[in-house]
Amino acid sequence: MRECCRLKGNMEERACEMALYIIEEKGTVRSAAQKFGLSKSTVHKDLSERLPTFNRPLYEQVKVVLEVNKAQRHIRGGMATRKKYKGE
Repeated sequence: MRECCRLKGNMEERACEMALYIIEEKGTVRSAAQKFGLSKSTVHKDLSERLPTFNRPLYEQVKVVLEVNKAQRHIRGGMATRKKYKGE
């Protein structure tokens, strides 16, 4: 059974696992969504709205990583566009 199927029921456990993944891997919301088989909006909602209600310290850690990702996303987007048009 895929990992995402196991996590779909318990939102608290799912949010904690996604937060730990993002912290350990310095991942993005998009990478977490792909790994856990969920939509980006579900990942974002779990991390930004649900996680702070039951695990504030973990939320504070994941928030730092997500803020760094947000500050860098324009750079990653530009690199992806460059790669697309260079044919890499």
